[in-house]
Amino acid sequence: MNDISRNDWNAMSDDHILSQIGEFVKHHRMEQNKTQAMLAEDAGISRSTLSLLERGDTVTVATLIRVLRVLDQLHIMDVFVVVRRQSPLALAQAERKKKQRVSFPKRRKTDKSDNENIDW
Repeated sequence: MNDISRNDWNAMSDDHILSQIGEFVKHHRMEQNKTQAMLAEDAGISRSTLSLLERGDTVTVATLIRVLRVLDQLHIMDVFVVVRRQSPLALAQAERKKKQRVSFPKRRKTDKSDNENIDW
Protein backbone atom coordinates (compact mmCIF):
# COMPACT_ATOMS: atom_id res chain seq x y z
CA MET A 1 0.00 0.00 0.00
CA ASN A 2 1.19 3.48 -0.77
CA ASP A 3 1.77 5.87 2.10
CA ILE A 4 -0.27 8.89 1.04
CA SER A 5 -0.73 12.00 3.14
CA ARG A 6 -4.11 13.70 3.31
CA ASN A 7 -2.86 16.66 1.31
CA ASP A 8 -2.03 14.49 -1.70
CA TRP A 9 -5.67 13.41 -2.14
CA ASN A 10 -6.60 16.88 -3.37
CA ALA A 11 -3.91 16.76 -6.03
CA MET A 12 -4.96 13.33 -7.35
CA SER A 13 -7.23 12.83 -10.32
CA ASP A 14 -10.50 10.97 -9.80
CA ASP A 15 -9.08 8.00 -11.70
CA HIS A 16 -6.06 7.85 -9.40
CA ILE A 17 -8.29 7.96 -6.31
CA LEU A 18 -10.41 5.12 -7.73
CA SER A 19 -7.19 3.20 -8.35
CA GLN A 20 -6.14 3.72 -4.72
CA ILE A 21 -9.52 2.45 -3.51
CA GLY A 22 -9.13 -0.59 -5.74
CA GLU A 23 -5.67 -1.29 -4.34
CA PHE A 24 -7.04 -0.97 -0.80
CA VAL A 25 -9.78 -3.52 -1.49
CA LYS A 26 -7.41 -5.92 -3.25
CA HIS A 27 -4.81 -5.65 -0.47
CA HIS A 28 -7.33 -6.48 2.26
CA ARG A 29 -8.94 -9.25 0.20
CA MET A 30 -5.59 -10.94 -0.36
CA GLU A 31 -4.56 -10.37 3.26
CA GLN A 32 -7.63 -12.39 4.25
CA ASN A 33 -6.77 -15.13 1.72
CA LYS A 34 -9.99 -14.64 -0.21
CA THR A 35 -10.42 -15.04 -3.93
CA GLN A 36 -12.39 -12.52 -5.92
CA ALA A 37 -15.14 -15.12 -6.29
CA MET A 38 -15.31 -15.71 -2.54
CA LEU A 39 -15.43 -12.01 -1.66
CA ALA A 40 -17.93 -11.24 -4.41
CA GLU A 41 -20.25 -14.01 -3.24
CA ASP A 42 -20.04 -12.89 0.39
CA ALA A 43 -20.75 -9.28 -0.66
CA GLY A 44 -23.63 -10.26 -2.92
CA ILE A 45 -22.06 -8.84 -6.08
CA SER A 46 -20.67 -10.41 -9.22
CA ARG A 47 -17.00 -11.30 -9.54
CA SER A 48 -16.74 -8.99 -12.56
CA THR A 49 -18.03 -6.06 -10.47
CA LEU A 50 -15.40 -6.76 -7.82
CA SER A 51 -12.79 -6.95 -10.56
CA LEU A 52 -13.90 -3.53 -11.81
CA LEU A 53 -13.59 -2.13 -8.29
CA GLU A 54 -10.10 -3.54 -7.80
CA ARG A 55 -8.98 -2.16 -11.19
CA GLY A 56 -10.16 1.32 -10.23
CA ASP A 57 -13.18 1.45 -12.51
CA THR A 58 -16.37 3.18 -11.40
CA VAL A 59 -18.75 1.20 -9.19
CA THR A 60 -21.58 2.33 -6.93
CA VAL A 61 -21.03 3.47 -3.38
CA ALA A 62 -23.41 0.69 -2.27
CA THR A 63 -21.09 -1.86 -3.88
CA LEU A 64 -18.09 -0.39 -2.10
CA ILE A 65 -19.94 -0.48 1.23
CA ARG A 66 -20.86 -4.15 0.74
CA VAL A 67 -17.25 -5.06 -0.01
CA LEU A 68 -15.89 -3.03 2.92
CA ARG A 69 -18.40 -4.72 5.24
CA VAL A 70 -17.27 -8.20 4.20
CA LEU A 71 -13.62 -7.17 4.55
CA ASP A 72 -14.37 -5.74 8.02
CA GLN A 73 -13.11 -2.35 6.90
CA LEU A 74 -16.23 -0.21 7.40
CA HIS A 75 -14.37 1.76 10.07
CA ILE A 76 -12.83 3.85 7.29
CA MET A 77 -16.27 5.40 6.86
CA ASP A 78 -15.72 7.24 10.17
CA VAL A 79 -14.29 10.15 8.18
CA PHE A 80 -17.82 10.83 6.91
CA VAL A 81 -19.34 11.32 10.36
CA VAL A 82 -20.46 14.90 10.88
CA VAL A 83 -19.83 16.23 14.37
CA ARG A 84 -22.06 19.17 15.12
CA ARG A 85 -20.29 21.69 17.27
CA GLN A 86 -22.00 24.58 18.95
CA SER A 87 -20.33 27.93 18.50
CA PRO A 88 -18.93 29.51 21.67
CA LEU A 89 -21.45 32.36 21.32
CA ALA A 90 -24.42 29.97 21.04
CA LEU A 91 -23.11 27.96 23.98
CA ALA A 92 -22.82 31.12 26.12
CA GLN A 93 -26.35 32.18 25.18
CA ALA A 94 -27.71 28.75 26.10
CA GLU A 95 -25.94 28.92 29.47
CA ARG A 96 -27.47 32.33 30.14
CA LYS A 97 -30.95 30.96 29.46
CA LYS A 98 -30.58 28.20 32.05
CA LYS A 99 -32.43 28.73 35.32
CA GLN A 100 -30.20 30.19 37.96
CA ARG A 101 -32.51 29.43 40.88
CA VAL A 102 -35.82 27.89 41.72
CA SER A 103 -38.79 30.19 42.08
CA PHE A 104 -41.92 29.46 44.07
CA PRO A 105 -45.34 29.67 42.46
CA LYS A 106 -46.99 33.05 42.80
CA ARG A 107 -49.55 33.29 45.59
CA ARG A 108 -53.13 33.87 44.71
CA LYS A 109 -54.78 36.89 46.13
CA THR A 110 -57.40 35.74 48.59
CA ASP A 111 -60.60 37.44 49.51
CA LYS A 112 -61.04 38.80 53.01
CA SER A 113 -63.94 36.43 53.39
CA ASP A 114 -61.56 33.50 52.88
CA ASN A 115 -59.32 34.76 55.66
CA GLU A 116 -62.26 35.28 57.99
CA ASN A 117 -63.35 31.65 57.57
CA ILE A 118 -59.97 30.29 58.59
CA ASP A 119 -60.16 28.74 62.01
CA TRP A 120 -56.75 28.95 63.63
